[in-house]
Amino acid sequence: MTATLQSFPPLQVLSAEDWQAQRHAHETRVRVWTDPHQQRAARGESHPVWDFLFSYYAFRPAWLRQWHPGPDVELTGAEATAFLRWPEYRRTATGVALDVAALRPQRRTFVAWLSDLLRAVRARPAFFGCFGLHEWAMVYRQTPEQIRHARWPLRVSAEALAGIVENNSLCCTHFDAFRFFTEPARPLNRHALTREGAPRQEQRGCLHANMDLYKWAFKLAPFAPSTLIADCFALAWDIRAVDMRASPYDLRSLGFEPIAIETAEGKACYETHQRDFCARGEPLRERLIQLCDRLIASEAEDRAS
Repeated sequence: MTATLQSFPPLQVLSAEDWQAQRHAHETRVRVWTDPHQQRAARGESHPVWDFLFSYYAFRPAWLRQWHPGPDVELTGAEATAFLRWPEYRRTATGVALDVAALRPQRRTFVAWLSDLLRAVRARPAFFGCFGLHEWAMVYRQTPEQIRHARWPLRVSAEALAGIVENNSLCCTHFDAFRFFTEPARPLNRHALTREGAPRQEQRGCLHANMDLYKWAFKLAPFAPSTLIADCFALAWDIRAVDMRASPYDLRSLGFEPIAIETAEGKACYETHQRDFCARGEPLRERLIQLCDRLIASEAEDRAS
């Protein structure tokens, strides 16, 4: 993408009372997710659904709780100086604000790549015919000892699972799901996926592509507003629940009623959720694109000045 010069948004000045209220609201919101996870970790307990959001997505709970206002916001009051412990902040005439110019060259390159990826996904038609079979392909033809969540029973026998995979079209478009397919399952996928090919393969109907909006948001921290990161996490949370309900694992003892994608009714239910997540992901993707544009435009103006 070629950055064009553009006007920056006017600086929004927040009083100490205002920004501290926003910070408190953010912390209260995310602790609903982070506190139970940390309590389980302290007890040495694992969770086959929710741990994924804190392990695969390696953004620590403490980082998720930390509030950042995003670009073009000035924080006033004596306590705002605490933000100067991050090198991305600078003093202003009357307070503290993010210094977009502090974005390192390597991260600017990433932002440009991410902008192109998000635009490519936005432009590509959504596909709703995968029916969550990626989780089935991850245990296809494995022994019980090889299964990732071996502590939890499968809803179907190994023979039935293999038949479901073989008799339904595997059409995963998300490399980071495909790379966990078992060796026998990979040749069954309609697409031979690669990481380098992601901008040509990712599509917005994919649950994991929408879940990854959280990853892209936190990778832009602290320049990403924490409200955006939390909004993306909320979507990822809901997607993860459906992802595992549609898996071959029987998680009813944890309160996750199966979506039996091996049936016509289950496929229809899964597609309904998939379309809903696609719609919810659209405005989040747009906000990420706008943030990338803001960061890239800063570089363009720096060069022009």
